[in-house]
Amino acid sequence: MTESSPLTGTDQLRAHIAGQGDQIKADLTTAVSFDSVFGTNNDSCAASAAWVQQAFTEVGVADVHSVETVDGSIPLFGFTPPADGCPTVLLYCHHDVQPADDQPGWNSNPWELTEKDGRWYGRGAADDKGNMVAHLAALRALRDWAPQSDHPAHPFGGIGIRLVVEGSEEAGGEGLETLVAERPELFAADAILIADTGNVAVGVPTINISLRGVVTLKVMVKTLRSPIHSGQYGGPAPDALYALIHILASLRNTEGGLTIDGLDANQWWEGVQYSPAEFAADAGVLEGVHLSTAGTPSELAWARPTLTVTGIDAASTAHAINAVPAEAAAMLNLRVPPTMDTREAEEKLIAHLQNHRPWNAQVECEPLGAGEPYMADTSGSAHVKMQQALAAAYGVQADEVALSADGGSIPLCAALKAAHPTTQLVLFGVEEPICGIHGPNESVDPTEITAIATAEALFLANFR
Repeated sequence: MTESSPLTGTDQLRAHIAGQGDQIKADLTTAVSFDSVFGTNNDSCAASAAWVQQAFTEVGVADVHSVETVDGSIPLFGFTPPADGCPTVLLYCHHDVQPADDQPGWNSNPWELTEKDGRWYGRGAADDKGNMVAHLAALRALRDWAPQSDHPAHPFGGIGIRLVVEGSEEAGGEGLETLVAERPELFAADAILIADTGNVAVGVPTINISLRGVVTLKVMVKTLRSPIHSGQYGGPAPDALYALIHILASLRNTEGGLTIDGLDANQWWEGVQYSPAEFAADAGVLEGVHLSTAGTPSELAWARPTLTVTGIDAASTAHAINAVPAEAAAMLNLRVPPTMDTREAEEKLIAHLQNHRPWNAQVECEPLGAGEPYMADTSGSAHVKMQQALAAAYGVQADEVALSADGGSIPLCAALKAAHPTTQLVLFGVEEPICGIHGPNESVDPTEITAIATAEALFLANFR
């Protein structure tokens, strides 16, 4: 076993955060109460942003303010300069959330933090307000420990703190991505901590080293001027819904593997493995239903391109009539691994959709956004220090910290690397699989918040 180096302030910072239990719960209760769905409830988004500004100002971050963005979202920025000779670390999270009001299956009010069986439930409890609260706890502990540091006069013991709290991440993050390119100075730092992922399991400290990119595409199929009688015309008449089903079926084989023409879908994953049993349990796969056999869960969820049909426009079963459909549409979500160019993948998907249409049906493809994948450089000092910090927080050795991937996308990471190519990014957080982010009954394990906050505080105290 590789021994972790002793970290300055370990006992004090751990004890401080352990004693913040009531404050952490109060912070998350308030944060979750804002239904801050960007583009849906502007008043709640504004109220959420105002609370974020107040909360981070109270823990000592200087000059916390909003910046206008092209998408109209409300991100918050702050900056406490470092002491002479000390680095600056950027802390990232987002205060916007996925919708919940029109999502069936919630067992409690999604906008009220509810405790059950040791977990806290509510929209954003994990993604990403749980991570935001962890930032607050870490900074609060660091501020109170600062007088014992080598820079006792500095608010955070010498380390510079740059804060970025995004306001439209769940809607694609166009505003912040554009801002990175236009005003890179707002994101300048020696290391960037992206708190928007999570451990492979509760209690297993993890650094995420890979994110897939994403392509969102709407495909529309038209075959007739209008719906026509299925008895009189069905058979010879080209059925738009069937044409769409045929096209969609051509995108995957019977094993579940992707079959987009010209797109490589045979990548391997050599890091920590996600066992089929664990994956099935975490994903809520129904008893007797099998997983895709096209690869291991780790390969399919992290290393390979995958496609999900996220919505279909067609006559509902409740309003179905005996008519041949004239048109149908589907929303497609393509995830792209770091080994693949996102725009090239999008082009191949569109070409495939056009080439696999039956009856020469009219097929229109509408790209609705794309984000680049990300692969971390694990050789830098920031990764080494975060491994040590996570190990100390969770009570394990540094070489027991898992290096994993996240099949989701954070396009901002690629934008940050483009703007600041020498800056190290580290991805971690409270969003372990049981959290069920984006779905009903999203939850967080409060022990993950305190452990991640402890790790972050230790990192900030020791990163030099």
